[in-house]
Amino acid sequence: MGKILIAGLDGSLRNFGVATAWLDLETLKLDIHQLTIIKTELSKDKKVRSSSDYLRRSLEIKNGVHPAMKGVTTAFYEVPSGGQDYKSVMGFGIVIGTYAGLPVPGCEVSPYETKLAAVGTKTASKEEMIAWAFEKYPDAPWRLYEKGGKSWKKGDPHSDNEHVADAVAIMEAGIKTPSFLQTLAILRSLPVAQAA
Repeated sequence: MGKILIAGLDGSLRNFGVATAWLDLETLKLDIHQLTIIKTELSKDKKVRSSSDYLRRSLEIKNGVHPAMKGVTTAFYEVPSGGQDYKSVMGFGIVIGTYAGLPVPGCEVSPYETKLAAVGTKTASKEEMIAWAFEKYPDAPWRLYEKGGKSWKKGDPHSDNEHVADAVAIMEAGIKTPSFLQTLAILRSLPVAQAA
């Protein structure tokens, strides 16, 4: 049986996490391929209009996400909701627009599905999600601290891994969704999948 490259996306305006992995179509085991974090920041130039700055940040995200999708067959993501102010709603819109503009088909998973697929509880904390991802995929290309600090030592997992750990969990949830399982049945029946 063959393998396909899939992606999980944990979108936010400041830190957008993308994980790609080879999915074994027979066993549904993931082999983490690449972890990407796209960071954007508000402009410090007071002369830049807010709308222009949002556009710049949107383009930075798109220009980081699209190359990470190279060779990917399908993507999974959580659609953000519940924004309480203008900034969060704008950020959510940019993330949703990024998902809508992906060069591959996508499948939505809920935050609950993600946490259940990873840790097994709907109330998993960020720390639990990161610990799960590191334990399950110790050979993934995680970011590590290069120098010691106040609360970490050289070689410890970097706090930036939060977003890519969530992206990995989103993939885990995505491959268990009914819509993907229907697609999987088709993929398994194709001679191309058999030869891949």
